[in-house]
Amino acid sequence: MTETRTYATGKRKTAVARVFLSPGTGNIKVNQRPADDYFVRETSRMVMRQSLELLELLDQFDVSATVVGGGHSAQAEAMRHGIARALCELDPERRPSLKRAGFLTRDARKKERKKYGQPGARKRFQYSKR
Repeated sequence: MTETRTYATGKRKTAVARVFLSPGTGNIKVNQRPADDYFVRETSRMVMRQSLELLELLDQFDVSATVVGGGHSAQAEAMRHGIARALCELDPERRPSLKRAGFLTRDARKKERKKYGQPGARKRFQYSKR
């Protein structure tokens, strides 16, 4: 029995989601747990499902994902990115609508590093004129 699973990786900040997409009934698991248990915020659940909802495929695929790093919001967005990539790999015809919605674009914003000679990335120590 050959199972057709499609794999894709989604990223956001420091979160990395390894997403496996297979034909099914809309069951979504994150780190071996149901998505509704893993993501406690409704907004995170909504963000995670956006790729499937856009194409109206929510009840046609089972999603299994392993997510590491980042916070819950970044993990949800990494999952959205991974699901969108997997859907594109399954059917290239879906690419324009996913691209238009911005789900295939890797959000490159990350935390800026602290620089020496100042207390943070941009903040400066207080200037004393005299």
